[in-house]
Amino acid sequence: MPQDIHLLPYMNQGVVEAGCDEAGRGPLAGPVFAAAVILPADFRHPLLNDSKQMSGKARDMLRPVIEKEAVSWAVVAVSAEEIDRINILAASIAGMQRAVENLTVKPDFLLVDGNRFRPFGGYRYATVVHGDATYASIAAASVLAKTHRDEHMRSLALKYPGYGWEKNMGYPTAGHIAAIRKLGYTPEHRKSFHPKELEPVLF
Repeated sequence: MPQDIHLLPYMNQGVVEAGCDEAGRGPLAGPVFAAAVILPADFRHPLLNDSKQMSGKARDMLRPVIEKEAVSWAVVAVSAEEIDRINILAASIAGMQRAVENLTVKPDFLLVDGNRFRPFGGYRYATVVHGDATYASIAAASVLAKTHRDEHMRSLALKYPGYGWEKNMGYPTAGHIAAIRKLGYTPEHRKSFHPKELEPVLF
């Protein structure tokens, strides 16, 4: 069964392309995760789509398939401390660059989700708005970044109970905001993020 027909297998035929994406730019807590994936040119899977359009169950089912069948893949976490130090956009880009550097096969070209990236290592690249809904390799990277981050946030929820991270994944839900008011901030909270609901609360 072919994957959704709108996902393209590549931008440049005959070129080793790595799709790059991140997960977790918006949360108040936890790292941002970035992934880079090189897929075989003939990779197809009926579940593959933009990870935000997939159910958690579908993402969890697809992750081991991608990790097994990819030519190469890598996932990198950028900590809340580094996000605070260099800002979330720079942290997201740095994470994707590090993921590319961790690939065991060097790509010839990078397909990067979004509209912002920075040159590095002599790599040729293209930024693609809604790339995770356009190219299979970016969609695969979005799945890995999201599932690895969710797994990490569930582990952090055990270390810092009461914030609901096992469900809200660090995003600014009403329950998370209420928990910060009650329990305060943790070392995993991004101190540079200032939601209006918490303006009276000082670090």
